[in-house]
Amino acid sequence: MKNQINNYPSVTKSYKGFYPFRIGTTSYIYPDLYVPNVRMLGTFVDEIELLLFESGPIAALLSKTVIAELQHLSGELNLTYNIHLPTDIAVSNPNPEQRERDIARLLKVIERVERLAPSTCTLHVPFSAEASGHAAVEKWRDIVYTSLAKIVKSGVPAGRIAIESLDYPFTWIENIIQDLRLSICMDIGHLFIQGSDILAFFTKHADAVAIIHLHGVQNGKDHLPLDRLPADRLRPVFEILRKFKGTVSLEVFDYEYLQTSLDFLETCWHNSRRWC
Repeated sequence: MKNQINNYPSVTKSYKGFYPFRIGTTSYIYPDLYVPNVRMLGTFVDEIELLLFESGPIAALLSKTVIAELQHLSGELNLTYNIHLPTDIAVSNPNPEQRERDIARLLKVIERVERLAPSTCTLHVPFSAEASGHAAVEKWRDIVYTSLAKIVKSGVPAGRIAIESLDYPFTWIENIIQDLRLSICMDIGHLFIQGSDILAFFTKHADAVAIIHLHGVQNGKDHLPLDRLPADRLRPVFEILRKFKGTVSLEVFDYEYLQTSLDFLETCWHNSRRWC
């Protein structure tokens, strides 16, 4: 089926209200801007993950006009948004002057998207691979705590900030999240690549997990179609999904990847009744 917007292929079935969680995907399924992607996808999913990976172009890409259009589409299409905050901003930057600039830029981005009432704002908190050892981790933790506390004290609702599971042990940051009452973005693909027990992770953090990033993983590569997940990893994924009530974002960046993932998710959802 073809859609009139630039003749892009359309998702073949609506999944609005289909699952007990909110099903969503990213704002870059089609090689286009935010509004065309939302118009194409908003009929078929509950939520769109607006990708704001680079802070520099945001003022142009998310102008007041674009924000107003996205707000209108939210009502027209019965759609909500979550935000992936820029990854070129590091609240863990060891340089205090640069860190303060990054925090200020981050707060401006959060303020810009406030009108869209995002369910969550996912934040990467990177750890420098150059640092190592207990002392380096503790210094990093101190910086991260101070930065995140400043963001919360600025008036941003703590639960709206969802810290994403990345490539370091989540135990390094979990106490900070708990103390500041932040949320968690559980990226299942990242956890699989680390070799983590995702069911144990979810059980431990269930009350704080507000959004799940779900995508296929194969040979150490992620953000693939969901059918690339090895068969032996499906059971824990669906044990989690059957308990989860938040947002599940199929974090892929291609139409074919999305359509394959939606089809695979539906098939496995029906089959998982026998597994879980």
